Amino acid sequence: MKKRLLWVSVIGLFWSLVGCQPKATPEEYNAKAAEPERYHRCVKQLTDVIIHDIFSPPVASRIYSYANLAGYEAMLPGQPGYGSLAGKVKRFKASPKPEPGQEYCYSLASTKAFLTVGRALTFSGDLFDEFEKKFYEEYHEMGIPDEVYERSVAYGEAVAKHVLEFAQKDSYKQTRGFKHTVTNAEGTWVPTPPAYMEAAEPQWMKIRCWVMDTCLQFMPPRPAAYSMTKGSHFFKLADEVYQIGNNLTDEQKKIAFFWDDNAFVMNVAGHVSYASKKMTPGGHWLAITATIARQQKADFAKSVEAYTLTSFALADGFISCWDEKYRSNRIRPETVINKYIDPKWTPYLQTPAFPEYTSGHSVISAAAAEVLTILFGDNIAFTDSTENPYGHGVRNFKSFRQAAVEASNSRLYGGIHYRDALENGNIQGRRLGEYVVQRLKGRTEIAAK
Repeated sequence: MKKRLLWVSVIGLFWSLVGCQPKATPEEYNAKAAEPERYHRCVKQLTDVIIHDIFSPPVASRIYSYANLAGYEAMLPGQPGYGSLAGKVKRFKASPKPEPGQEYCYSLASTKAFLTVGRALTFSGDLFDEFEKKFYEEYHEMGIPDEVYERSVAYGEAVAKHVLEFAQKDSYKQTRGFKHTVTNAEGTWVPTPPAYMEAAEPQWMKIRCWVMDTCLQFMPPRPAAYSMTKGSHFFKLADEVYQIGNNLTDEQKKIAFFWDDNAFVMNVAGHVSYASKKMTPGGHWLAITATIARQQKADFAKSVEAYTLTSFALADGFISCWDEKYRSNRIRPETVINKYIDPKWTPYLQTPAFPEYTSGHSVISAAAAEVLTILFGDNIAFTDSTENPYGHGVRNFKSFRQAAVEASNSRLYGGIHYRDALENGNIQGRRLGEYVVQRLKGRTEIAAK
């Protein structure tokens, strides 16, 4: 009987001590919640879902931009040095405000806003379930009081709702279901092997811009006039693609493969066809952003803003590029070479299903590289392991701009672009990236250092 009473007393003392343990202070749990790795994990989870759902590169850039806009706006009340993007992002109005005098964990609100928007804009919402369950349990383990946790989550959801309402008015729904008319006129785009898919997103230029005034703002020079007369500029461009494709070095093959980033590759083996899922170009550059943020030990706020501005540059880059693609409607090298030079020639990479000029990789890579250069500095060396999980290995770069140029050149090595589409696309992207930061850096604390 005495042993039983002693055991009961020990248990009671234990629970008494537990109950008396002080909860974490706001400083303590906010410091843990604001570890930037938490936001990096959210972006990685969204990327995994985007790959699973096989969103086209332009659509993926839209998803990333809205999710990061929500994450950025929800963190702001806890970051007095940062300003809202209301009135800076085109037609975006002020986000909801937190209740005055109430305690919040704004890093929690930020991740909640990001994941809520990411889930809403993707198809496979269930893929977030297990991630979010474990993710939010970690906040409870930090010692955040229940009322603060619930208030912070509610605030993140309010910001997410505001951003999703903003997304409803960007003309995305109105651009669904349209098909590009193939005219078969000389020099114009036609579907390419092996799947002969319809042209992707022919109305993307009608999507509301993020920072650009209009989709025409960074219109590139006119492409080389189509002519297969030997000695013409266009013939030389096509022949260059053919000659390089026939004499690729191992290094050029590695570069082409590393930057492929084709979200939907159709594989044909006999009578069997199957698709391979890969990272989108935008996802690749956001993964580079994560690499640099970690390398430079960027805090939560700087990491979130780096993702946000880079996302806007990517999204506007696709709008600007797609506007030109469907205006010039230029034929792909594979079609020209098969018809006039070598009917058995195939490019090293599978030709994407949309017109050729300008190169999307060139535009968006240059735009993203320019943003990251201004935010983090020039000549920042880094190792890009983004594509390693997909069997593409790793590559080392001395700067963001070097990486962008290599990404651009990869399209020539891959046999899917002419040189002028790369060179003019690079200029188009650089100008756009500079403009994104120029327009926003006076409104935020992440500016050229």
